[in-house]
Amino acid sequence: MNFTLILTNRKVLFILLAVNIIGTLYGFIWYGGQLSVTPNKYLIFVPDSPTASLFFVFVLIALFLKTNLPLFEALAIVTLMKYGIWAVVMNLLVLIEIGYLDWSSYMLIFSHGAMAIQGLLYKNSYKIKGWHLVVAAIWTLHNDVIDNLFKMMPRYSVLDNYIPQIGYFTFWLSVFSISITYVLCIRRKKAISEI
Repeated sequence: MNFTLILTNRKVLFILLAVNIIGTLYGFIWYGGQLSVTPNKYLIFVPDSPTASLFFVFVLIALFLKTNLPLFEALAIVTLMKYGIWAVVMNLLVLIEIGYLDWSSYMLIFSHGAMAIQGLLYKNSYKIKGWHLVVAAIWTLHNDVIDNLFKMMPRYSVLDNYIPQIGYFTFWLSVFSISITYVLCIRRKKAISEI
């Protein structure tokens, strides 16, 4: 059976939708403490991972309804990949720094790894065009500015001594995520259509 057909099966979409709604709600709760002290003008930029999974919730709803929301597809794949990888790396750095992780950190590694993968799995279903990716790139890079220049990034106090290095890594992770999205969702499809 075609892998894309499995992914777009209504039961699979429903299960993924339920998981992502629960994960998104949990993510916003996880950020609760930070959001309570965040200035209003930055609120939309702080809960990175739950916002990424919220974008994907809209993508899944559209696929469930047999349609597409290409702008949300671009926002979802870029941010799921970026913040999925970012959270895995940050938790592994905490492990290296202090020598252990609690169960919730392992749960974050697993869930964020799955976040990064799920966005990529649906690449063949996306209808992303260049301008959709440009908007997603602006959103993502602007979020990097807010996180790093105005110190709105998720808090890992154990890693406070590495803030400049984390900011540098985050910027290049954004570039990587945008570039992979371009290769998989725009250039590849253009090449296939020219065959």
